[in-house]
Amino acid sequence: MQRTHVQTLGAVGCFTGMYLVIAILAALRLQNWEFVLYIFVVFAFAFVAVALRIKIHLPISMLWALSVWGLLHMAGGLFPVPAGWATDGGKQVLYSLWVFTDLLKYDQLVHAYGFGVATLICWWALKLLLRRSVTSGGVLLFCVLAGMGLGAFNEMIEFFAVLLLPETNVGGYINTGWDLVFNFLGCVIAAVLIRVYAERRSPISISE
Repeated sequence: MQRTHVQTLGAVGCFTGMYLVIAILAALRLQNWEFVLYIFVVFAFAFVAVALRIKIHLPISMLWALSVWGLLHMAGGLFPVPAGWATDGGKQVLYSLWVFTDLLKYDQLVHAYGFGVATLICWWALKLLLRRSVTSGGVLLFCVLAGMGLGAFNEMIEFFAVLLLPETNVGGYINTGWDLVFNFLGCVIAAVLIRVYAERRSPISISE
């Protein structure tokens, strides 16, 4: 691996490690055991991302996108919001914040962004594996379903947190349903962007 690639990978790693350490300290101080669990899950996914970088030449841009997703997740669970701001009645943190009251939550935006990124990564892996047309409807449908599958896995983690911990900010069935809807929307948007731009030019080079 070239020196510049190592330095860039190190920058992503340092950025991610820094906010995870801050998140751990904040979660321990607040005794937010739900997010202590999530932080270790993010650590595990960070190692998976590095493995993908090595195995399938996952672009640095996608690693940054994953890192930003982790940051948004940590901020969502640990960053408090003022008492006067509109929330869904859960803990006074970003994840409970209504961006548009009764219409759109911060949590839902993070879901759409995160699993849109997951769909892009699935597409990248397929692109290298198939070595043929990667913008066909079938391939893009696979990417959408794969991204949704990762979203469903996230809901499983939240479900086990509810089972294992006496108090969480996961929400009820309606919250889970909306999470899945916004996961799907993020995946579909990513697939449309791939279809529109991928055949015009290659926006991401393997040598990146």
